[in-house]
Amino acid sequence: MRHHIIRCLPALCLLFVLAGPACSAPGAGNKGSSSADGEYVDLKRFTRAYDLVNNAYVRDVGREELINGAIKGMLESLDPHSTFLSKEDFKEMQEATSGEFFGIGIEISTENNQLIVVSPIEDTPADKAGLKAGDMILSVDGHPTQDMSTQEAVSKIRGPKGSPVELLILHKDSKAPQTVTIVRDAIPLISVKTRFLDDEGYLWVRLTRFNDRTTQELTEALRAQAKKSEIKGVVLDLRNNPGGLFKQSVTVSDIFLKSGGIVSMRGRGGVVLETHDAKSSPADVTCPLVVLVNQGTASASEIVAGALQDHNRAVIVGEKTFGKGSVQKIEPLGDGTAVKMTIARYYTPKGRSIQAEGIVPDLEIPFEAPREGAEKPLRFFGPREKDLSRHLEGGSKSKGAADEKKDKPALLEAETKTLLEKDNQLRMALQMARSLPKISEVRGQ
Repeated sequence: MRHHIIRCLPALCLLFVLAGPACSAPGAGNKGSSSADGEYVDLKRFTRAYDLVNNAYVRDVGREELINGAIKGMLESLDPHSTFLSKEDFKEMQEATSGEFFGIGIEISTENNQLIVVSPIEDTPADKAGLKAGDMILSVDGHPTQDMSTQEAVSKIRGPKGSPVELLILHKDSKAPQTVTIVRDAIPLISVKTRFLDDEGYLWVRLTRFNDRTTQELTEALRAQAKKSEIKGVVLDLRNNPGGLFKQSVTVSDIFLKSGGIVSMRGRGGVVLETHDAKSSPADVTCPLVVLVNQGTASASEIVAGALQDHNRAVIVGEKTFGKGSVQKIEPLGDGTAVKMTIARYYTPKGRSIQAEGIVPDLEIPFEAPREGAEKPLRFFGPREKDLSRHLEGGSKSKGAADEKKDKPALLEAETKTLLEKDNQLRMALQMARSLPKISEVRGQ
């Protein structure tokens, strides 16, 4: 008898945990006895199933495995983003936003029980291997991904640096799948890249993700570039940015807004859980702004694009975004594991839901890859003889200080020219940024 009581304790503890919140959930109100009886009947079914597996399953299953499996099944039946995090999963998630980790560099989700690529992270093995937003991952190292949770897939795709992982990929524009072997590497955590696109002062700001240093990196990059030249306009590139930390999306938006709402979170029944507003600062960027987005723009990136669009602070250019507008909260369970659960949806300042809707650009411009057969500019421009220190002069005439100054940015100018030649969306964004001051004059703003 004693053995039976001890064996049933986990089920009884879980019954207590589940029954407790059900009686005091916000907004639940007082329930009738029939409703309460129904809840206890359901919980009794659970404990019965637990005992059956614990006593009669073909192999001995540990208590921890059964409880973890029950929690996992409960959460993953809700939506693609709610899940149970094992000790390893929880540790990896923390490292992904604050420390170095190894993998291939993709953000993934599930759609109709199928694993899809939300976005490859720039300059990672996945990006270099040609993975694109919208690609389907059919298997990982021979394991089918049908009905596989995102967290399970993440665990299988990540691994030691230098080790290979084999993915069966169906590109969104292909009819047959393709096997791609990718070697895992350290995933770069630098999230901000900047470059002047011309001599007039129009700056390209590329955000690859939102980690715990993104706002700081952005502020430092803008300050450094402003010392080189006056910034007359900014092209904020959020394409293939899968998101990241929510707070960073708020502080990044605040850099470009002087006042007004940025985002709100609404939970069950439409109850507003949080609102975030912009605060005026001397460091605010007030120059003309164009934001680039595409299908790989997700989550935190969509919050930034939506806030800037609603305040008419920026012109949004590109393609409709991914539409990941739900809020997940991570609650540690005290033993190194955690629960990640959807608790709310994001709304833009004008009350638009991002979830499953995405952000529609003001100017829809599909990306056009360079045509095959067309002359393709080189990606790398190495130094020439004249760039070498102590090089021998040509002899025609000596160089003045002005000529020497012109030679130094030659490499940068060539790389920028190549970048613009290969990217029609970026060319359009630059053109729009140049036009915005004239448009404002016409409008009398």
